[in-house]
Amino acid sequence: ADTSSWPWSQPWKYGQFVLLLGAVVGAAAAVVMAIPMWRQDDGFTPAYVAAAVVRRTTPDEVSFGDANVAHHAAGALAGVLYAVVYLVIDAVAPDLGVAGIGIDLPSHLVATAVVVAFIYVAFARFIFPRAGRRIYEERATAVRGQWLRSSLVFGATLLVLAPAIFTGFA
Repeated sequence: ADTSSWPWSQPWKYGQFVLLLGAVVGAAAAVVMAIPMWRQDDGFTPAYVAAAVVRRTTPDEVSFGDANVAHHAAGALAGVLYAVVYLVIDAVAPDLGVAGIGIDLPSHLVATAVVVAFIYVAFARFIFPRAGRRIYEERATAVRGQWLRSSLVFGATLLVLAPAIFTGFA
């Protein structure tokens, strides 16, 4: 199939569309990521901590709704980061698209790896130690381990969902 008219094959013409699709993919991956987060004892703690940062309060004072909004907004932003990294890699690397998936495989894999590493490190090493307060002091190792597993689920969802959604809009 001729992929020259697909939005991600012309990033400077369709970049905003690709960023929007990235946000959709990220929000959807955040929905999937919420499943293992809820199944772990401290799994949803990162959402409460992130909401506490935004609201400038403590995680204990954050409502369930605010934690959910923070979680899904962060997912959408991570999706935009995926799209930006994908577009940059795709612009500078040779095109090695694989028939049937509709996107450049190396760019997709690198963008996914960058996003997973970023969301894990940003929370576990920077946000959580500064904003987690009592939770950080008492359960840092458990929360980080559960966040790592959840981040990997987010990445696995990106691996599958991004090609499906991007190809669906071709």
